[in-house]
Amino acid sequence: MTTSADDQSQPARPSRRTVLSGAAATGLTASALTASTGTGPATAATSTHQTQDADEAAARRAGHRVFRHGVASGDPLPDAVVLWTRVTPTREASPGSGIGPRTTVGWQVAADRAFTRVVRRGRFTTGRGRDHTVKIDVTGLAPATTYYYRFTALGQTSRTGRTRTAPSHDAALASLRVGMVSCANWQAGYFAAYRGLADRDDLDLVLHLGDYLYEYGPGEYGYGPDDVDIRSHEPAHEMVGLADYRRRHGQYKTDRDLQRAHARHPWVVTWDDHETTNDAYDDGAENHQPDTEGDWPTRRARAHRAYDEWMPVRMAGTADLRDGSRLFRRLRFGTLAQLNMLDLRTYRSQQPGLTDGAAIDDPDRTITGAQQMAWLKDSLTNDAGTPQWKVVGNPVMIAPVTFAGLPSRVTRAVDDVTGLLPDDGQPYNVDQWDGYTADRREVFAHLQDEGVTDVLFLTGDIHSGWACELPVEAGDYAVTRESVGVELVCASVTSGNLKDITGAPEATPAVEAAILANNPHVKHLDFDNHGFCVLELTPERAQCDWFVIGDRAEVDTPITWSVSWTTEASSNRVTRAAAPLAGTPEEVR
Repeated sequence: MTTSADDQSQPARPSRRTVLSGAAATGLTASALTASTGTGPATAATSTHQTQDADEAAARRAGHRVFRHGVASGDPLPDAVVLWTRVTPTREASPGSGIGPRTTVGWQVAADRAFTRVVRRGRFTTGRGRDHTVKIDVTGLAPATTYYYRFTALGQTSRTGRTRTAPSHDAALASLRVGMVSCANWQAGYFAAYRGLADRDDLDLVLHLGDYLYEYGPGEYGYGPDDVDIRSHEPAHEMVGLADYRRRHGQYKTDRDLQRAHARHPWVVTWDDHETTNDAYDDGAENHQPDTEGDWPTRRARAHRAYDEWMPVRMAGTADLRDGSRLFRRLRFGTLAQLNMLDLRTYRSQQPGLTDGAAIDDPDRTITGAQQMAWLKDSLTNDAGTPQWKVVGNPVMIAPVTFAGLPSRVTRAVDDVTGLLPDDGQPYNVDQWDGYTADRREVFAHLQDEGVTDVLFLTGDIHSGWACELPVEAGDYAVTRESVGVELVCASVTSGNLKDITGAPEATPAVEAAILANNPHVKHLDFDNHGFCVLELTPERAQCDWFVIGDRAEVDTPITWSVSWTTEASSNRVTRAAAPLAGTPEEVR
């Protein structure tokens, strides 16, 4: 069978990120995840078993690894979790190749690592139509329970993964501990941040806030100001076709530290722009050229399809969303926390110009889309039954970051005369919520009007570490100190920060000082480091620890604790903590 046009790689126009700051495929939504989640094997056609026997003999002769891309779990519920792997049925059936036979994969979930107490088992048949990926929504599990899982195919057994279900909705938790990462660029270095997460035993889950992979070709957006590749992307051009996206996902999942982190903890993920292409919006992207790369809905559908195939995530199709897939969703962890994951690319309006104050404040422009906005506001309530901490997985920063430093009445007076200065002041990055101030005001007004407490936005994208309070009026915050929540931003895994892009580390203190001076609600800012965060929630407070890595170009670069910030329950404030969380490995303290 030949591959379709969507399976072909296409030539791509060279591009790189220049600032620091379609319908989804059918049969790949959450309804198609489930494949025999019972305790017995699924029914398979006789011809499939005959083919399986022949494939097994061929695989043994070839001596290739069937489970090259590891295992993963995600989106834990009290009674269910998504399991993932990918099989390579023949040596030639690599990701995106569009070749290889249908293969039946066995799976097991056990209460112990030795698999003496198997609680669920089944079979899943995969093939080239889903790039030989396997995704199973395993149900019938017990809440707040650690499980072990593995896959078998062609006479080989995958590595063993460990996962954990969420607690029951009415469970009163003493704590919840979450790892946070974003922005992992293969070409810019090794994924030491994932090693740091994989080495920990104290995490309930890992939260990935977007830019899990990057679209660029070799020599575009690598290590340092000259974009040197520490290791080069495959395919060796910008990903545009379905085969390109599949190959790139496959390449990233060969990383040793990423495989270990996936196998160690369940993940909850969302995308930002680079899973498709830079600065994406509802009907286009900065790094998409229709004349050479085809129409935007088709390209986005390819990217979303590959993401659905390759990530341990539930993506539900709904008729009233334009691309037929839905990534924004809620996950609950007892009475302590509700995690609300946003999709801030699929439904947003095109980014405005940096000095286009009228567009920045235009209420007809949106970053969330109307349906997601209504859903988000519904999530952010203090209604009976709503968990204490309302946590938002937020791909781009919501805290205002401007260089105006003026009271709001002065800013608006200037805008009345010039029409250039946005209400919240001159932003430095309009790709985040600063470019969509009407949506931000709607969210903040909702929090203020409804008296919502304990709101945490957990954010990626900006390749730097931040701890911020969320001011109702940014220009008046220095006087009023009025805040409706807290935002905590993790640094990138490898993607270039200000120091990397300029090659001038001596310049970053001045930039940090200018931002802090103009934005008193920003309490912590680190433009120099890469790494990850660990967040702990308790009924009394939330604490976030930032961990930083050494040189991204070194596989075994050291990991050290940098700083911690905490917010007391109902305070809407952040204060610096003296030490990392209890249980932090001694070697990084």
